[in-house]
Amino acid sequence: MRTINDLGDLRGKRVLIRCDFNVPLDGETITDDGRIRAALPTLKQLTESGAKVVVMAHLGRPKGEVNAKYSLAPVAARLGELIDAPVKLAGDVVGPSAHEAVEAAQPGEIVLLENVRFEPAEESKDDAERQALAAKYAEFGDVFVSDGFGVVHRKQASVYDVAKLLPSAAGHLVAKEVDVLKKLTTDVERPYVVVLGGAKVADKLSVIDNLLTIADTLIIGGGMGYTFLKAKGYEVGSSILDDEKIDAVKGYMERAEAEDKQLLIPVDTVVSPEFAEGEGIEVVDSDKIPADKMGLDIGPKTAKLYADAIADAKTVFWNGPMGVFEMASFADGTQAIAQALADSDAFSVVGGGDSAAAVRQLGFSDDEFGHISTGGGASLEYLEGKKLPGLDVLEGN
Repeated sequence: MRTINDLGDLRGKRVLIRCDFNVPLDGETITDDGRIRAALPTLKQLTESGAKVVVMAHLGRPKGEVNAKYSLAPVAARLGELIDAPVKLAGDVVGPSAHEAVEAAQPGEIVLLENVRFEPAEESKDDAERQALAAKYAEFGDVFVSDGFGVVHRKQASVYDVAKLLPSAAGHLVAKEVDVLKKLTTDVERPYVVVLGGAKVADKLSVIDNLLTIADTLIIGGGMGYTFLKAKGYEVGSSILDDEKIDAVKGYMERAEAEDKQLLIPVDTVVSPEFAEGEGIEVVDSDKIPADKMGLDIGPKTAKLYADAIADAKTVFWNGPMGVFEMASFADGTQAIAQALADSDAFSVVGGGDSAAAVRQLGFSDDEFGHISTGGGASLEYLEGKKLPGLDVLEGN
């Protein structure tokens, strides 16, 4: 795969770059700028080399319609602060404002196009529609740099199709993410522990299937843990549950036992009568969840069990919180996993999305972990063994 360093002298050239600036917002306030910071090494190299930098990015799911709620204006302001230079935000994606901004750009300057998902063809399943939009994107660049790892698993116009139209290369972020994921799938230093949480077991089934082959220990927490508990025949009350996946989960537990792999599920649980802070919160053994309560976090015995497994590991991958970490009463499990990773000498990878937001919200700094990924979904699909279109297209350039 070619990288940005293979593109030669970029002085005066227009570099079209896809970044992932899908940051969480509270109104117009960015609550976690990690994805913007992750793009800085590539953007700084481009501006310092004298390139005219044209950035494509998305925010949220506007579903092909212009929606001020999903404008990249807060991103442009924050990027300007971080890079210590003005960032010009175009008023559209491929319209007159975008053309005017790109034409006016000087070497070393950055233009940010509006949210590419304002364009209906960006996420179209119709190849011709995406290709037509990609051709409009390509008018803004002499070369293309792919640096939005969080979207490389998507066959979208600004990720996949435009890379076929211009000389293309991976930015520093994408190259680093791929290097990290290779350490999690080939030549892994063992023991290798994988921690999976989050709400839906269906989102993680394929990765469980593949990681049962690769990992030594698989740790299950979060909302998906209750499907595993139900598969053991336990009462789970009103906890989140994926009934359709119970048989599949039973199969994974049987397979783990047959292959002498350790598969850990919660032994105790923090339960509540409702999805909220308040009265009635208690810790119970996982086989004694009351029928009128729901599990919202792993309990302290589970947290210690999981932390002990992590302490013995040489490689750890974590994707998905252990509970509803946004509420203080249900944050201890996620806090315990984050602390165990921070204390570990293992090569630790936090797999993007909610996990990355959780560790920062809970007061951990990025440098306490081996790597914090910017792409949860992309990381999981890579670990499933899937081909990622946004990476495959770069192999041919």
